[in-house]
Amino acid sequence: MSSAEASSKTAEFAVGGMTCASCVARVEKVLTRVPGVERVSVNLATEKATVHASATVSDEQLVAAITKAGYEATPIRPEAPPAAPSPTRNGELAAVIVSALITLPLVLPMFGTAFELNMWVQLAFASVVQFVLGARFYVGAWHAVRAKAGNMDLLVALGTSAAWGLSVYQMFAHPGDAMHLYFEASAVVITLVRFGKWLEANAKRQTTDAIRALNALRPERARVRDASGEREIALAEVRIGDVAIVRPGERVPVDGIVREGRTHIDESLITGESLPVAKEPGARATAGSINGEGVIAIETTAIGAETTLARIIRLVESAQAEKAPIQRLVDRVSAVFVPAILAIALVTLTGWLVHGAHAETALLNAVAVLVIACPCALGLATPTAIMAGTGVAARHGVLIKDAEALERAHRIKVVAFDKTGTLTVGRPTVTAFETAPGVDRTQALGFAAAVQRTSDHPLARAVVAAADAARAPHFEASEARAAAGRGVEASVASDGVTKLAIGSSRWLDELNADVPQALAARARELEAQGNTVSWLIAMDGPRALALIAFGDTIKPTARAAVERLASLGVRSVLVTGDNAGSAASVAAALGIAPEDVHAQVLPDDKARVIAQLKTTTDGVVAMAGDGINDAPALAAADIGIAMASGTDVAIEAAGITLMRGDPALVADAIDISRRTYRKIQQNLFWAFVYNLIGIPLAAFGLLDPMFAGAAMAFSSVSVVTNALLLRTWHAQAGSAAADDRAGSPITRPA
Repeated sequence: MSSAEASSKTAEFAVGGMTCASCVARVEKVLTRVPGVERVSVNLATEKATVHASATVSDEQLVAAITKAGYEATPIRPEAPPAAPSPTRNGELAAVIVSALITLPLVLPMFGTAFELNMWVQLAFASVVQFVLGARFYVGAWHAVRAKAGNMDLLVALGTSAAWGLSVYQMFAHPGDAMHLYFEASAVVITLVRFGKWLEANAKRQTTDAIRALNALRPERARVRDASGEREIALAEVRIGDVAIVRPGERVPVDGIVREGRTHIDESLITGESLPVAKEPGARATAGSINGEGVIAIETTAIGAETTLARIIRLVESAQAEKAPIQRLVDRVSAVFVPAILAIALVTLTGWLVHGAHAETALLNAVAVLVIACPCALGLATPTAIMAGTGVAARHGVLIKDAEALERAHRIKVVAFDKTGTLTVGRPTVTAFETAPGVDRTQALGFAAAVQRTSDHPLARAVVAAADAARAPHFEASEARAAAGRGVEASVASDGVTKLAIGSSRWLDELNADVPQALAARARELEAQGNTVSWLIAMDGPRALALIAFGDTIKPTARAAVERLASLGVRSVLVTGDNAGSAASVAAALGIAPEDVHAQVLPDDKARVIAQLKTTTDGVVAMAGDGINDAPALAAADIGIAMASGTDVAIEAAGITLMRGDPALVADAIDISRRTYRKIQQNLFWAFVYNLIGIPLAAFGLLDPMFAGAAMAFSSVSVVTNALLLRTWHAQAGSAAADDRAGSPITRPA
């Protein structure tokens, strides 16, 4: 950890009492004023504040700032269990029902019934609704006034109080004349607003379903085996290195490596993989997945906050807490919204009075302006769409790091793909091993395996497997050194010490090594067939001892992924360190144009290819790779897309991480991003339209306060409901069911 990282912190707070976008702006403003605070993001949908600040800033200071602004604040601890659903929801519904029952007798005369309450009974009923069931609006309004700010509560409190006060005045000004009473207007507005907030709260709760579903995967206890036998302990007591026993049907409690047993594990809620995945000794298992038919023993490699599941939850929560760039427009509008509405209401009141209208008409029109103009929908438009979008993406195996990545992804025009492990299965096999004249094949294969045993690269594992299958002699290697993008060299003990290397044709050329003509011709022939060719090189010379040809398999969804990207208007580019023949073979099989193929590209050169694509592309350039070897290119791209699987997720490597090594997920990520952005645009459009249409209608006396209350209440509900439609998104047929453990071969064994 760098000193900068050590001196800063990120804190989260649950913020109570926020009702609209103006509240969000107020909380952000007071937190930003705290010395040492660097960045603040407040989310109305999650009712959370995320603060990035110097480590010297205490939680108490931040809580005090929020409290002083008139809101409630509670620190959220990273290790705290997920909060249970709020028990106040039933109480809120009960309050809405009581309010509606009390309001109903006040409204009945409007429907032409002969029923009409005595004025004093109307006053009593309306007062209960106004000051008991509507007390929350006065509390919120008082906090806003104390903080010298405005919010939804202030607008509702002013509007309904004006209608109630006008009615009380009319009771005494016109005794016995019920025609001049407007108690039903104030009561209906409060009832509708409370009903709208209840609907909104329930709808918002559905946007966090993805987080709750992931949290539900966390088992509370684990069965561990030690010298005394098996025992069940709390999950918090499990330590790295402990062996956990998982029986059929149980959830895997920890991240680890299978040491005993064979089974199939359902990882669908973590990776989106629709089919159970076979597990045997040496395979990785992920906490939260469900064991199938066999008993397995898992050696724990990660616990608590370091498990893949915990990291996924943190990533989704982080994405939902952050603001998209488009939200800045809303923030600027909401900062002046409430003061502007108060001014418009005052102008409405004054204008009607100046033009000779009765005071009650002028006041009712001003009330309608105050009520219709609630900025709730503005505050919910963006965060609810982002929450729904990131949630559905997570359920399908796409982890989006932040709201900015989600928003930028909708403009992707080019995706540069790495080849090995991204478009191909990444488990190559040796298809040919041919030696120079006078070199013993079996001994050379043993030399190659000795050098490659020092590496965990897929090609290295293929060489070792081929040597073991051929029962080649075993040699020891030492002083192994990797040459980035070229290969690896080591000292091999065999009748003395021989300096050997295994590397690419590029490295062979750089070394100006001696290559027999027949071997060079055979290498060209194998590369033309789509094989990747490496060389066993004796560094004393240097000279080529043997060529090693590798064949890989194209993933079954790769071609469909490229075709689907093309249908989305996205161009696919292949950027690989492999030879031109292998790259051309893969490109031809996938339908990638020859001019979009970049072969024999070193890791640093990949970044330069990405930089060049950015200068020639009118849009965003993404790079899809494994998140490790392709790190420079992932960093250079506008958006990095890390391919991963199981517990090998490179969550911190890119803006988007794919939980399965399925290239079809790249198109899924772009599609989800585009649909989410459209929802944001739709929500903002409707949020503004409600006000742009409603405020003039109210100001010109064409909108009754009760209808204004209904419109305002349902504007928020409609925005949240529209965002929730994202939850119906499904991957195209075959995408989620893709099984990257099989596919069509690129080459045939030579």
